[in-house]
Amino acid sequence: MYPDFSYVFNDLFGTPVDNWTQIFKTFGLFLVLAILSASFILRRELIKLADEGKFKAKLEEVIVGAKPQWQDLIANSILGFVVGFKGGLALLDFEVFRMDPAAAILSTQGNFLLGILGMAGFAGLKYWELNKQALPKPLVEKREIFPHHKIGDITVYAAVFGVIGAKFFAVLETPAAFIERPLEMLLSGAGLAIYGGLIGGFFGVRYYLKKNDIPFLHVADAVAPALFIAYGVGRLGCHFSGDGDWGIVAASIPEWWFLPDWLWSYDYPNNVAKSGVLMEGCSGIYCSKLVPPVYPTPLYELGMSLILAFTLIKIKPKLKLPGMLFAIYLIMNGVERFFIEKIRVNEKYEWPLGLQPTQAEVISVIFVFLGLLMIYLLKKGKLKV
Repeated sequence: MYPDFSYVFNDLFGTPVDNWTQIFKTFGLFLVLAILSASFILRRELIKLADEGKFKAKLEEVIVGAKPQWQDLIANSILGFVVGFKGGLALLDFEVFRMDPAAAILSTQGNFLLGILGMAGFAGLKYWELNKQALPKPLVEKREIFPHHKIGDITVYAAVFGVIGAKFFAVLETPAAFIERPLEMLLSGAGLAIYGGLIGGFFGVRYYLKKNDIPFLHVADAVAPALFIAYGVGRLGCHFSGDGDWGIVAASIPEWWFLPDWLWSYDYPNNVAKSGVLMEGCSGIYCSKLVPPVYPTPLYELGMSLILAFTLIKIKPKLKLPGMLFAIYLIMNGVERFFIEKIRVNEKYEWPLGLQPTQAEVISVIFVFLGLLMIYLLKKGKLKV
């Protein structure tokens, strides 16, 4: 497994593990790739919908060639301060930074002087750039803006609210650990519940679309296949980092199995969760592997996500009601997750009648119910674009 880049380079080039490259986390890389892949697919689908006349353009006035204003420099100033403040921590106390970069970035530690210098540098660079483009007499242009022109903002809302939702649901999933180590759980880059990310991202994007008067149902249909693709890419991050999102102990490989053995059972060596038994001859931070091996459920979910995304793409032209594709996505997502939970390791809750569902099983049932309800309301004409 590759908890961070130092283990990747060790495998490729034989360089030592746990060196400075460990600040780059494998799971973080795949998380970024998941967001970018969803953004790319969504933008492509929104362009298609705009070409089909599903969206009306909004005219926005854009001032070209204006002199730099203080408002233009605020965002760059803040960014420059953060880069300098946290960059100073990385330079002056790199050992603390490299052990847990996420916690270091989210902490209050940093170098104030370098933060001020970064703020001045970034603001100065922005001022120079805008001043170079300034005209003697600024021009006011009216431009047609479609939803795909807002893809950057939509992606930011999805990512920020997604991380907040993922953290919130991770806390709900392991309340005892949160009570014991609240700051560690909140500030650590680990502990992200995928369903929490989906739900948080949904509400963030829903708020943005409503604020900008963009039809929700069309966007929801456009994003449905992208969500499955992003989910699959994210699961690759779980697999390659070995973050604990694996299955239960695998049964013996049956005689009829014709695929590679590691697709049936896997021991996740060097997993980032530090679960299992210590590996002989290992001297790194991550020296654990699972004994006995387990089902590699992230790979199963990757395969199912690709199949379901392809299915949505194929049936989309046959669906006439806006929102219907997203409703089917909810049902597919719920069914897939409900059944994969049967062979996944997860905390179970005590319910009446002896029921012991996991958090994901409860949410997956809710997803299926919401999908069915959405189909009913769409057919009755009670959900508008």
